[in-house]
Amino acid sequence: MQKHIQASLAEAKRALDDLLANPQALAAIAAAGQTIVDALAGGGRIFSCGNGGSMCDAMHFAEELTGRYRDNRRGMAAIAISDPSHISCVGNDYGYDEIFARYLESHGRAGDVLLGLSTSGNSRNVIRAAEVARELGMKVIILTGRAGSKLEPLADVYVNTPGGRYADRVQELHIKALHILIELTERHFCPENYPEA
Repeated sequence: MQKHIQASLAEAKRALDDLLANPQALAAIAAAGQTIVDALAGGGRIFSCGNGGSMCDAMHFAEELTGRYRDNRRGMAAIAISDPSHISCVGNDYGYDEIFARYLESHGRAGDVLLGLSTSGNSRNVIRAAEVARELGMKVIILTGRAGSKLEPLADVYVNTPGGRYADRVQELHIKALHILIELTERHFCPENYPEA
């Protein structure tokens, strides 16, 4: 059992080291952070979405902005598209591919940002959300684990964090990227929370 634990941690470390050594991915994370800061500074909101574990990450991202990440500060306008009644209603009436897009049709507007998570980059409901977001004049940030996906041409900022063969490593890198995005946002709006900067 110990050898499996060590192998798993070593694999995760390699994936993180690869991300740290990837200047294109780091530049994309920085661009995503600036996009979020610009939207919030202009009165916009950040909508996040994904499926399965990526939905959990989208929810985690939003609650860290509306709640608290490290130290006390005012809440920030972030919404995870995760309401079960909305998802079941739209899934039943329009199909699962429309669950995020329909929410954006109802609530999104120019100046907002969609943060979509898809480890494959090919999730049809995230693609539809990105299409609607662009129609509305929203900015689109995509976190994925693959280059050349169907979501790439729909993204204003495409953060690709390949973690290996399976989605779990990609999701582990996504949560690192999301925490960095939250920190960058806090550092901009609440520099007093980061006195060492």
